[in-house]
Amino acid sequence: MLLAIDTATQNLSLALHDGAAVRAEQTWFSPNMHTVQLAPAVRDLITRADLTMDDLTALAVSTGPGSYTGLRIGVALAKGLAAARGIPLVGIPTLDILAAGQPHFQGGLIAVAQAGRGRIIAATYQWRKGHWKSRGEAQLLDWPTLIGSIDGAAIVTGEVDETGRATINEAAANDIPVTLAPGAFRLRRAGFLAEEAWDRLRDATEAFPAADVTPIYVKTKDIPA
Repeated sequence: MLLAIDTATQNLSLALHDGAAVRAEQTWFSPNMHTVQLAPAVRDLITRADLTMDDLTALAVSTGPGSYTGLRIGVALAKGLAAARGIPLVGIPTLDILAAGQPHFQGGLIAVAQAGRGRIIAATYQWRKGHWKSRGEAQLLDWPTLIGSIDGAAIVTGEVDETGRATINEAAANDIPVTLAPGAFRLRRAGFLAEEAWDRLRDATEAFPAADVTPIYVKTKDIPA
């Protein structure tokens, strides 16, 4: 049984996956409450699934980019659990989790997460061999800059605030080929984190030690190096 933990932004998401199906999942808005809510939520999810901590055979965690504090909380708990139990820990980039939850469509995909102060973290993806594949590293930018960088038809998914929705709608009205994904697809879910982790474990030639997992930050003056 794999436990997936995502605390990269103000949403908190957990899932239990047995390698064939998601056994339990929970996602909720948790602004500045990860420290208080995460550990009890993990315990409650495992209990509701009629499991114990001894049933865990692997863990997965969102490694960022994202909130500095949020990432530290989730990665620290995942590393502690994995190290204490001697089980593998798979780290998956935050925006890759979002991309994994999107259906195939013609055009490109842009996955975003909020970075505060009117900024977003964004990465672009293209469909190759049955999966969304990243076209490069995530970048820190604002909505007008993101829209100005679009070089073809694209759908935006992820954490889109009121400013983002207004910018996307204005761009579409000006014949820029960009649309907003439906709300359900924009929610980043730990179930997809778990699916990605299982895929890597099945193909693994490595042990995925907990010590090797570190958060990914988009460096700014607000984030320690």
